[in-house]
Formats: sequence, structure tokens, C-alpha cells
Amino acid sequence: MNNQNLVSLAGIAGALLLIAVIAWAGSSGGERVGAFPVFGICALLSLLVQWLAFVPAFAKQTEHYFDLTGSLTYITLLICALLFSTVDVRSLLIAVLVFVWAARLGTFLFRRVRADGADRRFQRIKPDFLRFLMTWTLQAAWVLVTLAAALAAITSVESAPLGALALLGVLLWLGGFVIEVVADQQKRAFRRDPDRQTDFITSGLWAWSRHPNYFGEILLWFGIAVIAVPVLSGWQWLTLISPLFVVVLLTRISGIPMLERRADKKWGSDPLYQDYKRRTPVLVMRPPG
Repeated sequence: MNNQNLVSLAGIAGALLLIAVIAWAGSSGGERVGAFPVFGICALLSLLVQWLAFVPAFAKQTEHYFDLTGSLTYITLLICALLFSTVDVRSLLIAVLVFVWAARLGTFLFRRVRADGADRRFQRIKPDFLRFLMTWTLQAAWVLVTLAAALAAITSVESAPLGALALLGVLLWLGGFVIEVVADQQKRAFRRDPDRQTDFITSGLWAWSRHPNYFGEILLWFGIAVIAVPVLSGWQWLTLISPLFVVVLLTRISGIPMLERRADKKWGSDPLYQDYKRRTPVLVMRPPG
């Protein structure tokens, strides 16, 4: 067995371990269906959906449905949690907010990869069974951990009236969602301009941050966590790792580092790009100056 296979197996094992830990913590103090915690059922469902989608994706050597499957997994877990839990206003609020985000982002990413013809992240991964399987397994962990605080709140046996924290959470979510949507649309429109195919975007929200869409996504997940806080108890508090996980993922692993390396390779010798990097924060937005 070569080193790459070992890395892939380690990645799969790590993802499964993370899923198990989050499932255990989220199930504490949560609703049950007989002997089975609803949160745990959602965790298994996250993995099942990804592995079922992997089979035709590997057979057809396509990544076109990867991001869409991720979004559908969010929605599937929300439906599962709502069906098997006592639903209150907080649960419905969280479910609606996550559903809107997942539906919008999944549709946007699916249309983008269809228009582009391929996703460069998967060029060397698709032919390798274990690497491709690891990618889908990691997505199962990504969905569950990102959604953990929301699922814990929906499945919690605790209840509390909506108050100031819920209002704050909705405002954070709304601000983040608007930023993410506007930033994505601005960049998409920029890329469609045939005269700007080799340029980098510095206008709109992209003058405020080099990655405003990621800033928006981080902000909205903090909003979800804030709404969830009043009904969490015991080990469920561990699910508040959700927004922190999004921060680490986007700033240290698969988001910003990858895009920054790609941009440096493409425009690193361009003085205008170097000036843009010097005056524009990498993530947290601030007015251009």
C-alpha cells in the first residue's frame, strides 16, 4: 500500500472519528426514537447520503454533483431532525435559515461547476478510489460539524422562548447571508466579462476584503450558533464548535489558503495585485482606503 492510500485511509478514519464524537456530544440531552438519539441518526444519515452519492460519481468520474449533494445533505438532516423531534419556533427558525443558505449555495455552486465544465479541485482526485471516497467522507463530517449546533438545538429536549439572543443571531445570519450572496454574484458577473478573463476582482465587496464571501459565511454560522445557545445543555455545548470549525476550515484548510496560493501563482508578479493585497484585508471586511 503506497503512502497516498495510507493518507486517504487516515483521512477517512479521522472523518469517521470526528462524526462519532460530534454525534455523541450532540445526542446528549436530545430527543430519541426508541433507543436511538435523533442526532445520532442524523450523523449516520450524513454519511449514508455521501457514500450513496459517491458510487455513481466515481463510476461516471464526475464531481458535478459534489457541492449539490453537500447542500442536499444539510436539508436532509434538517428534515430528519424536525420529523423526529418536538418542533418549536426556535427549531423552525433555525431550520428555515439553514435551508435558505443551503439551497442558495448548493444551486449557485452547481451552476458554476456546470458552466465551468469542471472543478479543478478534483482533477487528480477522481481517478483514485480511496482519495475520492475520502473527499466524500470528509464532506459528511463537514456537513455534520457545521450543522452540529443547529441540530443540537432542534433535537434538544430543552425549550426556551425566543429573546434577545435569537434576534442577535438572526441579524448576524442576515448580514452574513447578504454579504455572501452579493460577493458571489459580483465575482460571477466579473468572470463573465470577456474583457476581464485574466484579471482579478477589486471592485464591490472585493475592495473591502479579498474573500468577502467567506467572511459572510462565517458570520451567518455564528448567527445560527447564537440562536441555538439557550437550549443547549451538558455535552451539547461541544456542538458550538460549529462556527469555529467553519473559521478553521475556510482560513486554514480548504478555502483561503488554496485560493491565495492560486492567486499568487497567477498574479504574484503583478504590481497591481501586490498593491491590492497590501491594502485589502484577507478576510474581515473594512472600507477601502
